[in-house]
Amino acid sequence: MKLTKHSHACVRLQKDGGGTLVIDPGAFSEEDAGVGADAILITHEHPDHFAEDRLRRALDANPAAELWTLRSVAEKVSAAFPGRVHTVGEGDTFTAAGFDVQVHGQLHAVIHPDIPRITNVGYLVDGSVFHPGDALTLPGQPVDTLMVPVMAPWSKVSEVIDYIREVGPRRAIDIHDALLTDLARPVYDRMLGPDGPGVAGAAHERLAAGDSVRL
Repeated sequence: MKLTKHSHACVRLQKDGGGTLVIDPGAFSEEDAGVGADAILITHEHPDHFAEDRLRRALDANPAAELWTLRSVAEKVSAAFPGRVHTVGEGDTFTAAGFDVQVHGQLHAVIHPDIPRITNVGYLVDGSVFHPGDALTLPGQPVDTLMVPVMAPWSKVSEVIDYIREVGPRRAIDIHDALLTDLARPVYDRMLGPDGPGVAGAAHERLAAGDSVRL
């Protein structure tokens, strides 16, 4: 499997000789981040994860492409793409573009007690790669690669470190990083890397937009 990082929270997974799956091609990612996907997964409705115009463009570009997401997103686009939009929630399993996917989680992380929490789900792909969306959801089983939301209005770095420790992946790759300035990135690299407090042996990786790794 090849993982390609797009800007912010979007990642693209491609199987050798198989399909292409894209997670969270939102407004903070490239305009064409979802184009070419055979399957798209959306974790929640916030615009940095779900940009309706860009999602529609990706589904129009490939008439066979399908979308899996929670109800709040599905109801916005399902009428335009009959039979291609699937509503999922915690505990569901499905196959998308040849990938086996498990759904974990229910709610977005708390931003502030005065702000109502919305639904958020994470996706475990092929039992190997976990994308939690905007929550520090535990996948409930060992994972090889954890996509880590490193910087958000709802988090602090101590929570990120503890999250990586609790999940215990072999590698942790940054997502949700568009709000980090170039000046701040080395600080997070140091905190999450071998010279920081320690993340239980996980190898920390930061990929620039467009960079890929083999999993």
